[in-house]
Amino acid sequence: MPMRQLLLLRHAKSSWDAKGVSDQDRPLSPRGRRAAALMRGAMLDLGLAPDIVLVSPARRTRETLEALQPWDEAPLIEPTAKLYLATAPQLLEVLREMPETARSVLLIGHNPGLHDLSLRLVGGRDAPARTPASDRARTRLADGYPTGALAEFGIAGSWAQLDTGSGQLIRFLRPRDLPQDGSGAPEA
Repeated sequence: MPMRQLLLLRHAKSSWDAKGVSDQDRPLSPRGRRAAALMRGAMLDLGLAPDIVLVSPARRTRETLEALQPWDEAPLIEPTAKLYLATAPQLLEVLREMPETARSVLLIGHNPGLHDLSLRLVGGRDAPARTPASDRARTRLADGYPTGALAEFGIAGSWAQLDTGSGQLIRFLRPRDLPQDGSGAPEA
């Protein structure tokens, strides 16, 4: 079975300036917009192009998605209400429903669910890393999952079998790891 790709992107930094706005309606801050644009550049440089994008209905996740567009080949975009503030088990449930024909899935969501899911996919905080690059990425991942961060996993099995320890962490990129002038992607 070919290796699948799972991309987990936490929405970029949102704005807390608008008073009386519900959590679901908070927009991105200017810093968040810049970070999302930097992540778009890194994704393009790394050739990270999903077949399917699952996005929470929150405004900050939708605006993060908008900053990643346009794609060279437009993915299927699925706004998914279940992703809003979802836990790791809820995120797993959604991902297990992906069609087996999907080679690459990008999920744009929220913490703490994304961080918990990422740690679960690699087998927990203390599971051994498979390569030196994944060891460096795992160290950064264990430190937290800041806004705008992207985790890339290789998935050997089917989407339906996605579970604890079934993901190989390939890279973990945080906005602060990216060249601030948008000139290329950093190493894993």
